[in-house]
Amino acid sequence: MPMMKLAIDIGSFTTKIYMPGCGVVLAEATCVAVEKNAKGVYYKALGDRARALSGKAAQNTQIINPVNEGDIVHPGMLADLLTYFLEKIEVTRHKARRCEVLFILPCGAKEELRQKYLDLASECGIGKVSFTQSPFAAILGHNVTLSETAPVFCLDIGYGISNIAALSLDGIIAGISVNLGGGNIDVEIRDFMAENFRLKIGTLTAERIKNVVGSLLPDDNKMLVVDGRDIDSGAPASVTVTSSDIVDIIAVYVDKILEYASLVMSRLPGDVASSVMHSGIYLSGGLAKMDGLADYVSARMGIPVNQSEAPSLCTVIGGGMIISSDYLHAALAVMA
Repeated sequence: MPMMKLAIDIGSFTTKIYMPGCGVVLAEATCVAVEKNAKGVYYKALGDRARALSGKAAQNTQIINPVNEGDIVHPGMLADLLTYFLEKIEVTRHKARRCEVLFILPCGAKEELRQKYLDLASECGIGKVSFTQSPFAAILGHNVTLSETAPVFCLDIGYGISNIAALSLDGIIAGISVNLGGGNIDVEIRDFMAENFRLKIGTLTAERIKNVVGSLLPDDNKMLVVDGRDIDSGAPASVTVTSSDIVDIIAVYVDKILEYASLVMSRLPGDVASSVMHSGIYLSGGLAKMDGLADYVSARMGIPVNQSEAPSLCTVIGGGMIISSDYLHAALAVMA
């Protein structure tokens, strides 16, 4: 019986799984809710159900993200969570032994992180493992045909980490992963609401503000009524937040990411830089959905920007293309 193949992208915010022939079969929060009581510790919820409890859970319930800034920080919890996700797509532990998984890792991932993923695979009973770097997968998710003679530039802005690289079919020419992303903006929005509106909000509300009114379009006027707790009185309260209220917060973090992108650009050989100028920047990741981001990046970098219809799925779709193709797998993946 042939081995089942999967591409898995475990992000700080969302885990995505691609199954050749079926497409993206799972996209769910990389999150667990742990309850502690007199009898011990047990899982109250996993995945999206756990994320929904954020800010609403009882005092004895802790919401934990097993992956932080691209690193596995709670290996046992992540193994239980991935086993849960695999079972949701009908990959039981027995089936996992006949499964080949391509894990998508950050640009320049060290051997220590690879070993953590190997241990994770072993805990989940996965039979065969290989790795690829996020920029390769993200570019392929744009439906770009990679070659050795036409380098391209990837800017993938995730929740906890951003991957930036110039690459070709021959490999990464210059690249970096930085611990900056949409999660930094969420934290800053939460602090901003407390300081400027005297309103205490949770992580989910901060994320909603970013997703609904967050924009880098000039003079954007989107609005959102936000509920929370008045810091001074302790009573429930509501305020109206606009795009202009948080545009500076977003711009600060995007500018920091673009500083690293400019650094990678400055390291490119002349012919590579020329190729990138013509092909443009390929923008992906969850933050890439934000209104005005592509134009903002293009203006700051002085290079055209290519957008994807599903930017948050680019990496896992590209990973699916790699695991599906013997040619791409041989060129862009490393066997464990």
